[in-house]
Amino acid sequence: MIIIESQAVAPFHKNGFVVACPRTREAVLIDPGDEVDGLLEFIEQEDLRVLHILLTHAHIDHITGVGPAKRALNVPVHLHTDDLFLYDRAVEQAERFGLRMDSAPPPIDHFYTAGESITFGDFEARPHHTPGHCPGGVCLEVARTAERGLDLFVGDTLFAGSIGRTDLPGGDHATLIGVIRSVLFPFGDEARVYPGHGPDTTIGRERKTNPFLQAV
Repeated sequence: MIIIESQAVAPFHKNGFVVACPRTREAVLIDPGDEVDGLLEFIEQEDLRVLHILLTHAHIDHITGVGPAKRALNVPVHLHTDDLFLYDRAVEQAERFGLRMDSAPPPIDHFYTAGESITFGDFEARPHHTPGHCPGGVCLEVARTAERGLDLFVGDTLFAGSIGRTDLPGGDHATLIGVIRSVLFPFGDEARVYPGHGPDTTIGRERKTNPFLQAV
């Protein structure tokens, strides 16, 4: 069984994740934000070896912990190129929320490419472009190598009972609804969804009950 650790702290209560292979103890760190210290403690306690920092998108609450994580782990940071304009304005984003970032996050080491797989132990993370909440949003499908993924780390694309906001720069409501239906729904009702905020859910639950996704 794959290891998944989720933590969230104030002020954003944004979910950050450690996902690890139980056999090899190799792992990835997803969306390190203000909860990064707790995630790094978990990594140390569980004797995990993180190979990659994977970002679902570059809104400020999802990237405040990238700097500390990079310094602690010294591994590549991954992002979709369409969100680089947000990442490069992290200090500016923080100021909009009345927050302060002492320095800009470290440079991106790798931009996701279509069809790639990022391996850690017996598992791999496969990025799927899911714009709408922001231009460079991705869903990370995590699965055993060569198997279909049932664990989806979706950032702020889809929530339990809701969807991501689209009133921020680069957001588009019609695009967001479209990618949820065309990219996320095909994973099937049993697929587990790990959102950027709030509790876990499933594709089936959201397809059947999410008020934003009901057919008109």
